[in-house]
Amino acid sequence: MGQAKVAITMDDMLLAELDNLVKRHLFPNRSKAIQIAVAEKLQRLAKKRLAAELANLDMAEERSFAEEGMWLEHDACPHIERRNPLG
Repeated sequence: MGQAKVAITMDDMLLAELDNLVKRHLFPNRSKAIQIAVAEKLQRLAKKRLAAELANLDMAEERSFAEEGMWLEHDACPHIERRNPLG
């Protein structure tokens, strides 16, 4: 994966905290610390979007679609004994 250089403006206090983390060897340098922080934030945002999408699902409708698919698969294989998956 390629990399690109970027320039950012940062609050002095935030930069001092970042430099302290590098000084304590929690990160090899500022660049790596910022890269990790941005990657983690993007990952959290993606999970948040996924959770929001899942919250919008109608579970009864999704279950119905899944069960419908099971019957369709059975119709394609008539030699398999047909049993109702719901009991």
